[in-house]
This record gives sequence, structure tokens and C-alpha cells, in this order.
Amino acid sequence: METEQKPSAEKKKSHPLKHLRVVTKHRNAVFVHCVRAGIPLRGLFHDLSKFSLQEFIPSAKHFDGHRSPNELERADYGFSFAWMHHKGRNRHHFEYWTDYNPVTKAMSPVKMPLVFVIEMFCDRVGACKTYKGKEYTDASAYEYFARGKAKDRMHPETAKLLEKLLVMLRDEGEKKTFRYIRRELKKQKDY
Repeated sequence: METEQKPSAEKKKSHPLKHLRVVTKHRNAVFVHCVRAGIPLRGLFHDLSKFSLQEFIPSAKHFDGHRSPNELERADYGFSFAWMHHKGRNRHHFEYWTDYNPVTKAMSPVKMPLVFVIEMFCDRVGACKTYKGKEYTDASAYEYFARGKAKDRMHPETAKLLEKLLVMLRDEGEKKTFRYIRRELKKQKDY
């Protein structure tokens, strides 16, 4: 008697159109937020690498509509080809901002420039709106941040600013948060 086996990643059906729809919806949400934040060009160019063959093919192959394709690719290979490509080309990801520290002789987080922290904020809010849908609240992005370990892997000043913006969004709403962001960007100062 034959036993039924679960299909491996190679046998799973690819979902390029569904993946394209989700990526496009996310990019559109981030673009709107970047415009509201005063960085429209960052929104226009946001995540264009997701349309490259190196990212699109493995992500479409691992798309299931419920989890990140990167997580599913990691389950198959122990790491994600798409994520490795993505984080090395998109400066709004804190993982991009690591370098060799000559004092500790280890890779360490580097403080992100303000414009990329703002884009990261817009990305996180856009992602929550895209993936949570009707369940989204202004607290969603903060709750996701608080549950994860990203804060521990970012430069402390970057993590502090991102958390401040997420808390402001949670407690005071989008209108006030984006007004604050635009004001801070106009000052052209460091954080």
C-alpha cells in the first residue's frame, strides 16, 4: 500500500499572479505612506528588487497566501535566497545596515540614516495593512515590532526612533504621526 507524501517545494504549485498581486498591493500602500511622510521618491522605488528574477521566482514558488514566502523558502533550504538578495539591495531594512566593527571584531548594527528609518516605518505600516486587511489597527505595526526580536538587532538609536514612531502611530494615529515625520525631515537633522 502506498502512503501519501506531502509535496516538496519543488512539487508545489507556483503562484506568480497571486504573489504579484500581494507585492503590488504592498508597494502601493508603502508609496502612499512615503508620500504622506514627504519622501515620495523612496516610495516610488520601494522594493523594486522584488520584481527581479532572483526574488520573484523563489517567492512565487513559495507563496501560500498566509505566510511570508521567505519563511517557507527557509523551511525548504535553511535560508532564503530571495531574502538574501532583498536585504542587500534595500536600505530601508535594518539588516542592510551592518558592518564589521574593528573594536569588537564582529558584525554590528550601524545607525540608519533618517530617510531610511522613515521608509522602514512606512514599509512596516504598509505590510501590516496588506497582510492584516480588515483586522488592521494603528497598533498593528507596533504589536508586530514588540513581538519580534528586530529591536535587539538594530542600532539602539535606530530602534529607539522606529519604536517612537510606532508608538505615536498606535497612540495618536496616522495624521499626527505623518505630520511629525514631515516636520522632522524638514529640519534636516540627525536623530
